[in-house]
Amino acid sequence: MPVHRTLCCALLGLSGLLGVHSAHAASTGPVTDLLGIEPSAASLDYLQHRQQFQLHSLLTEQRHPETMDLSRRIAGDTSAGLDALYAVDRDVTHAFAEVAADPARLGQLQDASRAMQDALRGGHRIYFYGTGSTGRLAETLESGLWRPFWQRAMRSSAWPKIEQALPGIGERVRGEITGGDRAMISSLEGFEDLQLIGRLQLQDNGIASGDVVFAVTEGGETSAVIGTALAASELNPGHPERTWFVYNNPDSVLLPFERSRRVIEDPAIRKISLPTGPQSITGSTRMQATTTSLYALGMVLEDAVKQLLTPLLTSAEMQDLGFDAKADIASRLRDFAAIQKTVAASAPQVSAWTNREAAAYAAGHHATYLAQRALMPVFVDVTERAPTFRLAALDPVDAEQRRSWIQVWAPTEDPAQAWQALLQRPFHGLDPALYKAPFDTQIDDAYLHEAAQRSLAFAGAEQQHRYDLAWSPHNREHNGPQAGDLGALILLGDESAQALSQAWLHDFANAGAGTFVVAVDDAPLSAEALAALREQAPDLQLLQLVVPQRDPFGLSQMIALKMMLNGHSTGIMAKLGRVVGNTMTAVQPGNLKLIGRATYLIQLHVNAVLGSDAWRKAHGQTEPLSYAEANAVLFDVIEHRQHDPALSQSPEVELAIVRVLESLREQKAVSWDAAAELLQRRRLDDYLGDFD
Repeated sequence: MPVHRTLCCALLGLSGLLGVHSAHAASTGPVTDLLGIEPSAASLDYLQHRQQFQLHSLLTEQRHPETMDLSRRIAGDTSAGLDALYAVDRDVTHAFAEVAADPARLGQLQDASRAMQDALRGGHRIYFYGTGSTGRLAETLESGLWRPFWQRAMRSSAWPKIEQALPGIGERVRGEITGGDRAMISSLEGFEDLQLIGRLQLQDNGIASGDVVFAVTEGGETSAVIGTALAASELNPGHPERTWFVYNNPDSVLLPFERSRRVIEDPAIRKISLPTGPQSITGSTRMQATTTSLYALGMVLEDAVKQLLTPLLTSAEMQDLGFDAKADIASRLRDFAAIQKTVAASAPQVSAWTNREAAAYAAGHHATYLAQRALMPVFVDVTERAPTFRLAALDPVDAEQRRSWIQVWAPTEDPAQAWQALLQRPFHGLDPALYKAPFDTQIDDAYLHEAAQRSLAFAGAEQQHRYDLAWSPHNREHNGPQAGDLGALILLGDESAQALSQAWLHDFANAGAGTFVVAVDDAPLSAEALAALREQAPDLQLLQLVVPQRDPFGLSQMIALKMMLNGHSTGIMAKLGRVVGNTMTAVQPGNLKLIGRATYLIQLHVNAVLGSDAWRKAHGQTEPLSYAEANAVLFDVIEHRQHDPALSQSPEVELAIVRVLESLREQKAVSWDAAAELLQRRRLDDYLGDFD
């Protein structure tokens, strides 16, 4: 059953249990009366009993003034649009500068480093946990930063001393996403709204007393992450320094939410608040919020390792591992400014890539990225495009037809080795033996109970076999390059293109696909390396980002690549009409939080038009659309899309905006089909331009 219909049915069932009836008139108004919409039981239930998921008051859900006209700006000048996207990252620079200058806030990060040191010195573990973007952040800390560093350290002359003093240290960090590694591909419905799953995954990963836990949530309200923080604090009574809650909204906007307040006001949990303000794309916390938390936690982790190793190693050995004797947490926070400026200056280079990839998708073609050392940040950016812009997730190997616009591969022919290259450890799924019984007995909410049980069937260890991330015989046969496609080889740090990578580049060039090489290092590619690549693909386009490497984990270069990719992929979608202004109007209202976001976007865009001079001049003063009315309209279109194939090509939010405005303009009810026909002729952005 489709997500929307399942959600509606579950909420309808719950509404009956709660005694909520569709005859209730609390959310009727002039618009719903005009449209002939009687608020459904599901809508009334959401308004009356789901206030904790109506998150439009959060700072991260507001519109950023720097990108208000992004969709129109980038349509005319891609480089100018990317300039705007990258400019918002200055907010992160400012936030870090404030932390570095504030002894109390800087002290929080220093305390976090000391907590890590104590745990590692005592043979304990560090556990990072998040949902969605922060879950991928958690896995990046382990698989993209921690494990690769220790693999390099094992090849150094200092390793015997390290191993003797800190045996098994390379295995002492664990990053986990809500739903397990399968959720790296796409989120699993129902999980993020459960505090229970955070507790169960903590247990599943063997986190025990003495371990240090970082529960990371951009919004500061994610139930699964809150469940992790509460469970971790119970493991370490009397030791608040072992449980940390990391978030990107001010306390003042979070305290009205009971679940957030419970953690923020809990003295047994330490807090790291890193607000940067609105995101460059409204509510898309994969952007500045995740950049902030990833950089902050990554450099605190680096600092902890530096403090552990300094007494053990000589200055030459420390330098050989990449440590700067003068660097500390404050200086690393200030270093971010140079990284941001470097990425921002890349906009003209990136624009050529953005234009080419957008053109490929517009013409029905595909893109493939190949990466080795950069595999984690590339994989994260690729998979986060799907929920943000309503794209199909990566295709499983048994897909009857190719739905995903993009794929990401490692330079190996073996799918198992590709997963190992991504995770740097065995794949971890959720064992139903641990989760099923608690799900059966400890989830009272009807919708969440059904959704969690359904998702559990797609979260097990067997899921790794459903996704092939390798340049395997299967992928070459079924998903190989075609004329008009795009291939991008991503190089990070001082790695060189392997023979298999060069052969991959050659195959894409020979097939008539466009080819790009994206290199992020502390120096430009050598003439010899570039010549070798051009021998395989003479017409390749080169994009180079020079970021000085001053840190042992390679965090500075990885965060630069992340930011560049975020701007690039967002720019593509803005050019393709998946963004209106700087809002995600293609959002799929597939969980409680996203229903709230969709409701808010409908209200926001409709009221922006109703408050415009053009509207008032043509139609006079019109009463603004209320949140309750917007929600009633949203649930109505969700239901209609299940039964009317003509509506399925347009997102719910866009259909709702057009139907409401057209009905108000005509002063009669315009049908959903008429709204869909209009959106087939014109993009929503163009339509709204009529009211400027």
